[in-house]
Amino acid sequence: MFETYRGTVEDSKSIIYLRPENAQGEYVNFLNVLRTTRTKLPFSIGQIGKAFRNEITPGNFTFRTIEFEQMEFQTFCKKGIDTELYNYFKEYAKKFFTDLGLNQENLRFHNHEKLAHYAKEACDIEFNFPFGWGEINGTHNRTDYDLSRHQEYSGRSMEYLDEETNEKYIPYIIESTVGLDRAVLAVLCEAYDEEEMEDGTTRTVLHLNPKVAPYKVSVLPLSKKLSEKANVVYEKLSNEFMCDYDEAGSIGKRYRRADEIGIPYCITVDFDTLEDNKVTIRDRDTMKQVRIDIEEIEEYINIKIKKN
Repeated sequence: MFETYRGTVEDSKSIIYLRPENAQGEYVNFLNVLRTTRTKLPFSIGQIGKAFRNEITPGNFTFRTIEFEQMEFQTFCKKGIDTELYNYFKEYAKKFFTDLGLNQENLRFHNHEKLAHYAKEACDIEFNFPFGWGEINGTHNRTDYDLSRHQEYSGRSMEYLDEETNEKYIPYIIESTVGLDRAVLAVLCEAYDEEEMEDGTTRTVLHLNPKVAPYKVSVLPLSKKLSEKANVVYEKLSNEFMCDYDEAGSIGKRYRRADEIGIPYCITVDFDTLEDNKVTIRDRDTMKQVRIDIEEIEEYINIKIKKN
């Protein structure tokens, strides 16, 4: 664990330890969650938070950092269905990454050949980064080890009472954990591209899945004289999507700026808009354009996002 000190005076400093993983907090609170939610097994506790490792040689992008963000899903279940749930979460984790936009060809399972002392089964999902394969997810069958140890040292029973069979037992735990920093890096690596255009220039584009793109839409008035109308469109769409507004520079440069930060759709307000109430929507990936009525924009964008 990461050892540090707390206190303002040298002589009164106390040694403290920063947690190397989030999981134990979920195990300690197992009974509290079970009681307050009035649920039955199997059930899960999800958590996101910081963990700390005393890395001797930090670096290698986000793979060897002292502080990092973990997303965890701990599922408590009865022995006998643990392997079934373990296999389910392996596939579920892979689907999670493909839904984020990662190509299946850049993902692979890596089963642990040497298991940790608490594990019955363990598997990583690795992503093919530009610098090689790296772990972004881990699924582990931790058996009843963790709750048994907490029971042993706390003196408090961690047993679950099955009301249907009147059987008491300590649950097995299936853990699915994602390194948030690594996952974001994988998404960025997958999305980043440099395309050679017909005119010899290079277009830098971030092909983010529209579902995870921070901005869904950029509103671009063709001229600053159209700012009033463009702001009407911007305010209307801002109620539904995260929107960007850009009126500085040529329309071509503004398209490129939107491409670089992964905005899926650009909406151009031109002088014809004042007459027909229609705008031009440009798709980031195909660069194709369609012209539709302002009142139809929300439905059009929502349909496009849901298809991805």
